[in-house]
Amino acid sequence: MLNVIVYDTHSIEQSRFAIIVRVNHSPILLGTSSFTASGWNGSFYPRGTKPSDYLGFYAERFHTVEVDSTFYACPTARTVENWNARTPEAFVFSVKVPQTITHDKMLVDCDAEIAEFLETMDILGPKLGPIIFQFPFFAKSMLRDRHEFTDRLIPFLKKLPADHKFGIEIRNREWINAEFADLLRDQRVALVLQDRSWMPNPLELPFDPITTDWTYIRWLGDRKQIEAQTTTWDKAVVDRTTELGSWVDFCYQIMKRGVMIYAYANNHYGGHAPATIEQFRSLWCGKGLPGIEKPQRKQGERTLFD
Repeated sequence: MLNVIVYDTHSIEQSRFAIIVRVNHSPILLGTSSFTASGWNGSFYPRGTKPSDYLGFYAERFHTVEVDSTFYACPTARTVENWNARTPEAFVFSVKVPQTITHDKMLVDCDAEIAEFLETMDILGPKLGPIIFQFPFFAKSMLRDRHEFTDRLIPFLKKLPADHKFGIEIRNREWINAEFADLLRDQRVALVLQDRSWMPNPLELPFDPITTDWTYIRWLGDRKQIEAQTTTWDKAVVDRTTELGSWVDFCYQIMKRGVMIYAYANNHYGGHAPATIEQFRSLWCGKGLPGIEKPQRKQGERTLFD
């Protein structure tokens, strides 16, 4: 269903009003972490595809992408405008907050940085999806405990605009508990669910990890283990059938609760992120669940999964 609305978009120079079309998305959006990697040209992308054409091709196969590059620095307005121009109106960008905020300043004295980042991302208009704070592992020399962390986090979250989606990823495994989930729930912020070798299995947590009306899943795997096998991400090298089968069951159950799901595969999970998503789709269909919508592609185009 399409709804015409008025949306307040922003650029670095000025605010302006534009009439756009909002698309009601499928209750589960699947994509990859980044839309390019070593080995994708010739496996996912047709051999010889120009890098400038990657995003447009990708957006005809996935509804969403997790942008990794924003973690390293806030992009220019021109870069974001280019992302916008190369993707269809229903496409969704999930973005990581720059590490200056999460790692260097650890949420202290960074109002200018977060304001600049949000203003730049707002160029995407309705294509802007979840905004993820990816925090590092905090040693005690950095933050004594979770309470010192939340003493910074909660006031910071209260200052963020309520009309955006924010998610929190933490890597101190002992901090992930019911109390922390409740704090995020009070702020309507998502707890990022990570399938990572040294973090708690999200499917076995002794509390409800869904903290708002949407959730964010990252299939990350074991970086060191898989890089001992490959650093060219052109094919799956780790069998994730069992894990993904469990994720299918989990996603279906929370989708029945009316929770919107954003889920992204990293190359380090199985060896080739597009293949991980294709396997998830196949397992989903194999269980007889309602179909997961795919983007409409140009007639005659094929990829390795066809």
